Amino acid sequence: MTGGRPGLPRQPAAAIVAGRADTVAAQEIAAGPGQAAGEVTAAWRDPARPAAERVADLLGRMTLAEKLAQMSGIWLSEPGDSEGVAPSPGEHSAELPPFSELIRDGLGQLTRVFGTRPVRPAEGAAMLAGLQAQIRRSSRFGIPAIAHEECLTGFAAWTATAFPTPLAWGASFDPELVGQMAAAIGRSMRAAGVHQGLAPVLDVARDPRWGRVEETMGADPYLAGMLGTAYVRGLQSAGVIATLKHFAGYSGSRAGRNMAPVSVGRREFADVFLPPFEMAIREGGARAVMHSYCAVDGVPAAADHELLTGVLRGELGFDGVVVSDYYGVSFLQTLHGVAGSRAEAAGLALAAGVDVELPSVRCYREPLAGAVRSGLARPELVDRAAGRVLRQKIELGLLDPGAEPGPGGAAAAPADGSGTGATIDLDPPSHRALARQLAEESIVLLANGAAALPLGADQRLAVIGPLAADPLAYFGCYTFPRHVGHAHPGTSIGVPVTPVVEALRAELPGSRIEHARGCDVRGADRSGFAAAIACARAADTVIAVLGDEAGLFGRGSSGEGCDAADLRLPGIQAELLGELIRAGRPVVLVLITGRPYAIGPAASQLAAVVQAFFPGQEGGGAIAGVLSGRVVPSGKLPMEVPLLASTEQASYLGAPLAARSNVSSADPTPLFAFGHGLSYTSFDYADLSVRAATAGPGGQQAAPGLERAAATRIGTDGAAEISCTVRNAGRRAGAEVVQLYLHDPVAQVTRPARYLAGFARVALEPGQARRVTFWLHADRTAFHGRSGRRVVEAGLIQAAIGSSAADIRLQGEIELTGPERTAGPDRVLVTPVTITEPGG
Repeated sequence: MTGGRPGLPRQPAAAIVAGRADTVAAQEIAAGPGQAAGEVTAAWRDPARPAAERVADLLGRMTLAEKLAQMSGIWLSEPGDSEGVAPSPGEHSAELPPFSELIRDGLGQLTRVFGTRPVRPAEGAAMLAGLQAQIRRSSRFGIPAIAHEECLTGFAAWTATAFPTPLAWGASFDPELVGQMAAAIGRSMRAAGVHQGLAPVLDVARDPRWGRVEETMGADPYLAGMLGTAYVRGLQSAGVIATLKHFAGYSGSRAGRNMAPVSVGRREFADVFLPPFEMAIREGGARAVMHSYCAVDGVPAAADHELLTGVLRGELGFDGVVVSDYYGVSFLQTLHGVAGSRAEAAGLALAAGVDVELPSVRCYREPLAGAVRSGLARPELVDRAAGRVLRQKIELGLLDPGAEPGPGGAAAAPADGSGTGATIDLDPPSHRALARQLAEESIVLLANGAAALPLGADQRLAVIGPLAADPLAYFGCYTFPRHVGHAHPGTSIGVPVTPVVEALRAELPGSRIEHARGCDVRGADRSGFAAAIACARAADTVIAVLGDEAGLFGRGSSGEGCDAADLRLPGIQAELLGELIRAGRPVVLVLITGRPYAIGPAASQLAAVVQAFFPGQEGGGAIAGVLSGRVVPSGKLPMEVPLLASTEQASYLGAPLAARSNVSSADPTPLFAFGHGLSYTSFDYADLSVRAATAGPGGQQAAPGLERAAATRIGTDGAAEISCTVRNAGRRAGAEVVQLYLHDPVAQVTRPARYLAGFARVALEPGQARRVTFWLHADRTAFHGRSGRRVVEAGLIQAAIGSSAADIRLQGEIELTGPERTAGPDRVLVTPVTITEPGG
């Protein structure tokens, strides 16, 4: 795809609708769908009645076919549109009957009307409204479908703002800003007639070789949970359902391979993979969950009743709708081999707790109907799943009389100018401003040993590398240009993008800036090396812009299905970097990637290192702003940067023996630790206070009957206030991410050497100080013990505050006293933080 907005493609989408259009079904009743002439309004149409009563009334009127129709989706796509977007789409959708037949009994979901091909926003909204009108006319009850789209890095539609990828959200450590971004995304989607977004991804990164690391928010479950919860709240505040994915354990696949089997212990599963989902459900109120593709200990998630019903609903308290990952029900037959037919696959998924088959129906219509008739599937489970879908449609207002599922639906028009009526702007200035701020906050200054940054205003710069002038360099695999653009060559990116080299010219107009590509991201062609080296030798400073090319299923070096064998930079970029270092000029390395890479021995020879995790359409300006000094870097690593490119697991969240020790010759110590990130100013930490708390933040009672304890002693149901003063000791305004870590040195099972328990992003002017107080409940020390229960046990807890997991400035201790306590579903999940004036 090319840069900018012009270059509208020929639109095949309208032809799809027209070619499959159907006349009004014979069942349509003159008095309106679902109501015979002269009949009093049915109970299910009455918004004043309880949702459960409305659902029961409607289910009682429906045939088996009509119930199953609510449990399936349809993906209308031209040949090739969806190829390479999801695993094996062609073999699962080629045999679908015409649209008119598929909607005869109704429809649960419409899949990606915007996100399958480039389409003008207003045209896409009109097309979606037309499809909904067909569905209403053609089925007996006239119930609209839920329209869903991808929205991981913004509404995945042509010309929509492309925000930073989730790994960049993790680097920002800024839940408030992530929530604002999600609300903006939701308003755009709702203005276009979309009801559900397939985000956020709450998988916790475990192996950086996994291609989908870019979609995660990092390696810490609390960080992922805080950011994910903020995203859910933001998206759903706009009237769009958030869908948590991928439930659960997906990122623990063997050797970092996509969809590979997962073998993890029950404690790792419960204490690392589940907490972000629990936080987003209990704290965020998420209304949808998508199961993962993986099989954990041999049981595929889509067929796992214990996981999708026992854990998700029983333990985590989820009461929304579970949708399948694309073709996930079929994969029980075609990939996992736990079902011998479509009917068996459908029966297994239904019994496990999968309510909706996406993206298109293959198992949940006639095969499932046959399974019900033959006794292979229980009819009450069909009612259960269909009832959940209908309740969700009630929550969206889609069953109310006169409800219009088109642009805006029942929701108010967006307040940010993103769309009203026939005009829909998916990239308004307010969205770009959010994208710019998040990109700037996410840039991590890893090293600046030679004080090469910020750059001088008048230099000769050589900007070298395959990503220096590439407008697609900043986009993750779930941005529209990377996800769909490959199938539409010649189409513009759809949003304005400024490459790093051009952004630097604007930032440093007095500098002489030359550019050489050097090599491709993934290629082996060295023919550009000579020009790059000559360019470097003629410069005062070299800016090497290297990294990843996002894609899917082998079309990139990062992204879904683009897993790495090791952690060397893709292609021959490491060789190019070595040649640039040998050219004898200071080299500043800028990494634009979807995962951390090992730069190994070269690190000590570099003047500075800057890390950007696919920062979105405003990324070029954000990187240039950090290089020039206009932006003071404040990003922190959401996962470690390894020292070596070997396949050793990172040590963060590992028990003490996972770190360097005298019992193994292998040293897994990272080059840069979790939470690391430098600034152009400096921050001092002082005045640590650890004391028992009698009340929570804002004066709320912490727990019934809680008594003040002496010093740092609290009960296993108590809370502590952990405070420190942070001061900007430099000459530049900046923001510091203050991080609270815990360690349980003696416990009934091995515990991490250090884990994140709280954080606060604090903006400070030069000389300014703030008092940061973490309100830590004892529940935040809970873990799954030998019994398999989550417990809080008595004993010493070490508390540490610092600038990273390896840069600890202050340390204290908390002694938990009293009996071991089970931390149940009502436990405290969050560590609130207050920021006040010192002495306030």
